[in-house]
Amino acid sequence: MNLKTIQQKFHLELDPIYPKEEVDSFFFLLIESFYKVRRIQLAMEPDLKIENSESILNALQLLKQEQPIQYILGETEFYGLTFKVNSNTLIPRPETEELVEFVINQQKKIENKPLHILDIGTGSGCIAISLAKNIPSAKVYAFDISTEALKIAKENADLNEVDITFITGDILNESTWPLFFNEMTFDIVVSNPPYVREKEKPLMKNNVLENEPHLALFVKDEDPLQFYRAITQFSLSHLKEKGLLFFEINEFLGNEMIHLLTKHKFENIQLKQDIFKKDRIIKGQKL
Repeated sequence: MNLKTIQQKFHLELDPIYPKEEVDSFFFLLIESFYKVRRIQLAMEPDLKIENSESILNALQLLKQEQPIQYILGETEFYGLTFKVNSNTLIPRPETEELVEFVINQQKKIENKPLHILDIGTGSGCIAISLAKNIPSAKVYAFDISTEALKIAKENADLNEVDITFITGDILNESTWPLFFNEMTFDIVVSNPPYVREKEKPLMKNNVLENEPHLALFVKDEDPLQFYRAITQFSLSHLKEKGLLFFEINEFLGNEMIHLLTKHKFENIQLKQDIFKKDRIIKGQKL
């Protein structure tokens, strides 16, 4: 089947759902993944045909159902690395890359070597693995409640050739902390926990709402800082003196997060905006 004909079919069926540029992006990602045909090659050979069109036409049907392209491909790129993803893991966002970049820049100020870093709510492992890859002397731990997510995270650690210690548990269950972290302390604790309030669901796209794990996305309207409060409390006993705590946060709750960290006696608090000028990252330092 002629690839240009398939591209036309993509636009015919997907343009009512997605912007045209995004439809082209889907098409070119898929032909490179499935058939090793790059965009430039198709431009030079407009009559190029493929033998088996079933894979890409099946993908077209999934896109019509608003399934994320990352789940269809089974992988995505984050901070220059390749990560496997599926319906048990969130799809890493660009703003989380900014969190990783911030941690990497700030860790240079810590004198302890090697650093001990804990990523809470690791999901696909994108934060922990990116930090381990870019701070090779660090000992990195990754914690999550989902065994299915950790299975993918372990595969991603192998894929990116880094050594991570993975731990399964519930950060909200304070009574279990000694089981997992008895007398362990860290130079850095970082987390991108669930922070989308239930009332914010109408602001989200269907492909997120219908496909990505709600366990990793949503918190109750009446207690949106539930995870932040637990992780901050955990950090009081498991961060070293002058250790750093980093969060990705809900853009609407920056002031509440400053208050939370101040209340727990963290200093040098910094609220940082992402590239879209939204309050997205916060850092505090333990006294």
